[in-house]
Amino acid sequence: MGEMGFFGANLEGYGCAGMSNVEYGLVTQELERGDSGLRSFVSVQSALVMYPIYTFGTEEQKNTWLPALAAGKKLGCFGLTEPGFGSNPGGMTTTARKSGDEYILNGEKMWITSGSIADIAIIWAKVPSDDPADENKVRGFLVETDRPGFSAKDVHGKWSLRASVTSGLVLQDVHIPATNLLPGTGGLKSPLMCLNQARYGISWGAIGAAMSCYDTALQYAKTRKQFHNQPIAGHQLIQEKLVWMATEISKAQLLSLQVGRLKDAGKVGHQHISMAKRNNVWMALEIARMARDVLGANGITEDYPIMRHMMNLESVKTYEGTHDIHALILGQHLTGIAAY
Repeated sequence: MGEMGFFGANLEGYGCAGMSNVEYGLVTQELERGDSGLRSFVSVQSALVMYPIYTFGTEEQKNTWLPALAAGKKLGCFGLTEPGFGSNPGGMTTTARKSGDEYILNGEKMWITSGSIADIAIIWAKVPSDDPADENKVRGFLVETDRPGFSAKDVHGKWSLRASVTSGLVLQDVHIPATNLLPGTGGLKSPLMCLNQARYGISWGAIGAAMSCYDTALQYAKTRKQFHNQPIAGHQLIQEKLVWMATEISKAQLLSLQVGRLKDAGKVGHQHISMAKRNNVWMALEIARMARDVLGANGITEDYPIMRHMMNLESVKTYEGTHDIHALILGQHLTGIAAY
């Protein structure tokens, strides 16, 4: 994928492809048409590892890491979520204490894609300070995963995203040089900016999963025969399902296309991305369930991709902001009142 320019595809320079956001969205759509885990792998490397280095890092940090990450010679992970804090990342307990020319990190992270195979981790931690204005400000750090005190353990027994490596991270007195701080980070806004990049890609990726389920249902309906030896595609109930799927996919593509164009023009708002992620993942899950219905009992077998997509999408609905959290983001935008 590095050779094809998929990693950090919408970034400029440093060996990146320099695609537009619309072009990058189409890449994620096709990746998730294959599997959500594949798109997640690219999303994390691009939006959650390369983007924060590109946006918040020094020129030295960019030159050190971005070319290798773009080529796939190095892999990264993003450590924000913790065992006790998911939808409320501001409650994180991971800390980075300044000691001379070092920071010492302690804490745990959970549900981290590529955690155990990463060479570099973007770790978000609160920094204690004597200045009340900066006390416990969230900052981002580059943490090489071979440093003493850093460990990763994979999550097993998943029914979803089985093609993706998911890990828990432990940081126990991990010493890093002060130069590993991403100097442009400051407050929760910084990791949330990264999440917006990933959510945008998800809005396109979910369409790909929906397209796979729709195409499977369409081809099956045209060849499966019942009642007078006629294809079930000739029945009104089946046609209504197929029409609904095709219509919702088209609407979702138009939504993500407009968000991508706004993003390319520098006019996108976080509410636009939240709406696209929320709507399109919901749409994809509904299509997966409807497509399974068209296939009947055959729909639950591994001979068809529908159940795999359905289970993957249950995770996609949850990560990078749950369906309900995005409703609250949009609700606050519409009313001006936070309901968290």
